Amino acid sequence: MYKTGDKILYPMHGAGVIKKIDKREILGEVKDYYLLNVPCGDMEVMIPVDNCDDIGVRPIVSSSELEKAIAVLSLESSEMTGNWNKRYRDNMEKIKSGEIIAVAEIVRNLTRINRENRLSAGEKKMLSNARKILQSEVMLVLDIGEEEADEMIDSAI
Repeated sequence: MYKTGDKILYPMHGAGVIKKIDKREILGEVKDYYLLNVPCGDMEVMIPVDNCDDIGVRPIVSSSELEKAIAVLSLESSEMTGNWNKRYRDNMEKIKSGEIIAVAEIVRNLTRINRENRLSAGEKKMLSNARKILQSEVMLVLDIGEEEADEMIDSAI
């Protein structure tokens, strides 16, 4: 179990700091919830403590793991299918995994495709979401602001 002040990643939403642990009654059941403050967009998310393992909540990465993810941004794009629907499903599974390297690959690949104006509306939204997830973890690991994290990602790509 995590505690107040811990920095964790919630796949699909990003990294944040546990503001408090609260008991809430939802659908007649009382459960403990983490109230996570995600710095990108100043968003707050409630996460059921019991479901953390199932949904892939994890501590944020170390600075050396972050360096590896940033290095991935400058590598050649991965081979991806030309079928945007299959590519979307594959990328969604990577985001759900919560693995920072996989999210960095998505950000790199989709950013490059977007530069050529070849992304579907769904993939543009996915790129935005993946970028916020990566950006939030960069911000918390390096203790920097949103703009700095954004610039770091852009310059690496």
